[in-house]
Amino acid sequence: MQTTQNNLEKYKVTFLPEGRIGKHAIERFIVTEKDEKLQQLRLANPSSLGRMVPKGTYTKLLRFPGSIGNATSFHDSVIVMSDTPDEIADHIHFIERACGRVLINGLGLGITLNALLQKPDVLEIFVVELEQDVINLVGPTYLELARVKGIKLELINADALDYRFPSRMNFDCVWHDIWDTICGDNVETMSKLHRKYGRQCARQDSWCRELVKHLKDRCY
Repeated sequence: MQTTQNNLEKYKVTFLPEGRIGKHAIERFIVTEKDEKLQQLRLANPSSLGRMVPKGTYTKLLRFPGSIGNATSFHDSVIVMSDTPDEIADHIHFIERACGRVLINGLGLGITLNALLQKPDVLEIFVVELEQDVINLVGPTYLELARVKGIKLELINADALDYRFPSRMNFDCVWHDIWDTICGDNVETMSKLHRKYGRQCARQDSWCRELVKHLKDRCY
């Protein structure tokens, strides 16, 4: 299916409340027209990976490094995830094909979760998230949305690489998104997750898997 601007807009998560819990925070940010033009100039640099953020208002999930007491400024934080068009587009091919019982490894801002809650052919969703702070920040909003939609949603605080569902439990679709950055080093953990769920799902994929594999191959 062709990705349209309307697809990207309807999956933004500007309804999530801003705030901070522990080492994580949700914050709105604005990209101006000037910012957009500067990014367009940088597109010639291969390190940009052809990605940019058009002007608009977006939401980002931040993580503070070190102990909570050592990182009090947003300038000390790193962006875990945002609802920019390029990042939403990374999930579209999975979103459009997902149905039935779905597993998401990695909650983040819940972009994929938000989209799946809008699909009548999605019946159950399980999300495995490593950080309890992240679940506390965004979980209540999505649990309420799921209740309204009549979709079963379970949020599990665990490491996706270690957590085991019962062997008899199968999924129609599985989405892996536990990485903060697009990097060739992610290939190893992607392969582990795909092997882990190979017999328990009909379809699975990982965030930017083909691009990550390309980056790894380019390094050798």
